[in-house]
Amino acid sequence: MITYDIFDIMMTVKTMEHKRRKRYKGKYPKKYDEKYKELNPDKYPETINKVISKGSTPVGMHIPIMVNEILEFFDIQEGQIGLDCTLGYGGHTLKMLEILNHTGHLYALDIDSIESEKTKQRLIDKGYNEDYLSIIHCNFKDIDKVSNEVGLFDFVLADLGVSSMQIDNPERGFSYKKEGPLDLRLNPNAGVSASQLLQELSMDEIETILIENADEPYAKEIARNIYSYNKSSTITTTTQLTKIIEKTLSKHTKDEVKKSCARVFQALRIEVNKEFDALEQLMDKLPFVLKPNGKVVILTFHSGEDRIVKKAFKEMKNLGVYSDVSRKVIRASKEECYTNPRAKSTKMRWTIRSEE
Repeated sequence: MITYDIFDIMMTVKTMEHKRRKRYKGKYPKKYDEKYKELNPDKYPETINKVISKGSTPVGMHIPIMVNEILEFFDIQEGQIGLDCTLGYGGHTLKMLEILNHTGHLYALDIDSIESEKTKQRLIDKGYNEDYLSIIHCNFKDIDKVSNEVGLFDFVLADLGVSSMQIDNPERGFSYKKEGPLDLRLNPNAGVSASQLLQELSMDEIETILIENADEPYAKEIARNIYSYNKSSTITTTTQLTKIIEKTLSKHTKDEVKKSCARVFQALRIEVNKEFDALEQLMDKLPFVLKPNGKVVILTFHSGEDRIVKKAFKEMKNLGVYSDVSRKVIRASKEECYTNPRAKSTKMRWTIRSEE
């Protein structure tokens, strides 16, 4: 007969019930995986509110931008059919679902399989199952295929910004501020990483990408050093690329270096994910997925995106496809920019499909 010491049994049960979190240095956690409170917003709402009140975004979250302006323009009515081209954390989607009030239907697209599954569960927990919401794993350039399956839309939203969850997670390699693999793919299961892309490009091609995708003023110098480094080694991490940029611009101010780092990472992200090509396809297909008088809002975050949207809206308006377009860019309020600094660069444009 096997016997067990009662103390051993009690310690085993206790260990199974509670596993200590890895301790961190200092008063506050600094690394992404140490910020367990921010990564569990439903469990620690006080921490979340405290972080937001200081003008920061909790890690693992994304605060939706210009919600009031978007909803005011859409003037959503119960029973309508809508589309969110960029689901992300689901902030905009949730607000639109609340107005639909368990009527009509909302479709949402996202190519990031990792985050879309998390968002789907959050929205289900709030009472929005497949009767009211359909999440489709695809790029918004395929909006026509979606419409062919489900019909035309009363309103369409496209928030072109990268979600905070992607930027904050160092494993995704989106930020020059955090050590991680130089990846930058919105869909980590498709395409090539930024690291691999840089190995395949010539010096001139790198320079062109930095200029066309981010208007980088020091594109030639940075491209030369990236190419030179890759000839003898391989840039595999965000830190390696950041150090190359810092060394290239060693005689410039810290602020200039930071801005160039941000632009270089932006340019590579756009190239890796073929974002301009996808946006141009979206703009071409938008009129054909809208009901008469259907409304569109697009949020852009840099000049390249805004130029594409502005040009497409204007051309379609001149052809009579759209009955009206926003005359000027709409910006986030000062109050919103204070509580959510990532809203500062946002440009909102809207259009309305003609009745014919």
